[in-house]
Amino acid sequence: MQTTLAPKIRQSRHAQAIESILRKCVHCGFCNATCPTYQLRGDELDGPRGRIYQMKQYFEGAAANAEMLKHLDRCLTCRSCETTCPSGVQYSHLLEIGKEMIELDLPRSRFDRMRRAAIVRFINSGWMFSAAIRIGQALAWMMPAGLRSSIPARQVALTRHQARHSRKVLMLAGCVQPTLAPNTNISASNLLGKLGLEVIELEQNLCCGAAAMHTSEPEYALRQVKQLIDQWWPHIEAGVEAIVVTATGCGVSVRDYARLLADDPDYAEKGKMVTSLYRDLIEVVEEHSDAIEVPEAAARRVAVHTPCTMQHGLGLNYRVERLLADVGYQICRIEDAHLCCGSAGTYSMLQPAISGQLKQNKLDALTVDQPDVIATANIGCQLQLAQGNRTPVVHWIELI
Repeated sequence: MQTTLAPKIRQSRHAQAIESILRKCVHCGFCNATCPTYQLRGDELDGPRGRIYQMKQYFEGAAANAEMLKHLDRCLTCRSCETTCPSGVQYSHLLEIGKEMIELDLPRSRFDRMRRAAIVRFINSGWMFSAAIRIGQALAWMMPAGLRSSIPARQVALTRHQARHSRKVLMLAGCVQPTLAPNTNISASNLLGKLGLEVIELEQNLCCGAAAMHTSEPEYALRQVKQLIDQWWPHIEAGVEAIVVTATGCGVSVRDYARLLADDPDYAEKGKMVTSLYRDLIEVVEEHSDAIEVPEAAARRVAVHTPCTMQHGLGLNYRVERLLADVGYQICRIEDAHLCCGSAGTYSMLQPAISGQLKQNKLDALTVDQPDVIATANIGCQLQLAQGNRTPVVHWIELI
């Protein structure tokens, strides 16, 4: 795609990346064929190709406008288009740059800025978030059915068996997972302990920065990234083998630290180190699948929802299905497995109508074979699919 950047864009730190990404696009439209919002709405402007055209117009000097930002906001950043694209267009990076620059020219309304900031700070508030969730769970019985279904059921936490081994790994706790799904990391820690790895999970539940990036607060996100690296750094210097992440939405963020911090003289090398140590839980567990025994009483028919961050962001598609099949589960067929469930970080709160349609479509696809349980690999997907759904939804590690 030929482009002539406007003078102010040419002078920005993003100029080289913008031009490189745009020049790779050949207008083929293959991306629209796998884009959830384009499939749902049928509007060219709500597909990757249309969004690229809108950003290109802005980069070439067109004025930013509310209509442009509306269509960019409707993107889930699921990156299905990147998996499909034959030219290797880094669409998500272009979108990140485009939204950041457009919002400098066209600031969001005060209400929208406050709403987005409130969502992120509530999610990251630690004890306040946990207390609010516990109150909601306690009072759920007296709420209207629609509101009650949006309150996640409280998990009875499993017993954590702290193993001591010479081989050590860090595990990201996350900001919401310890409250909403504590058994994910407990199950992961217990299994890794049996496999000879000691898990270090730090008590302060810091955010990886993904939520702030979703809500267009890149500077706040970078502060969170640096805070998390500072917390991890003594253990990295002590020689941990890996940084294991159980939520793929967090994992795709952590794996990107080298790029995010590339221009920071104090954190560039640290970002590279964290990226090199990052490993998704499936990558660690599948190395030991021969040693895993699943109880006979376990549910046998499993529908696997592979999160967008796992299949498109991390390139780990079909890994969960293979592991579960290897240890004895029957994997149910899923149509349109590449499509998003509509969670997409904070998207379900900012775009509830589109998110709700995508969730229902995904649940229809997941339950067609009447599975005993739905397994996924990301806390956001797990919560999204559990709302108003009678089939249990768990992280896949809870089945091992």
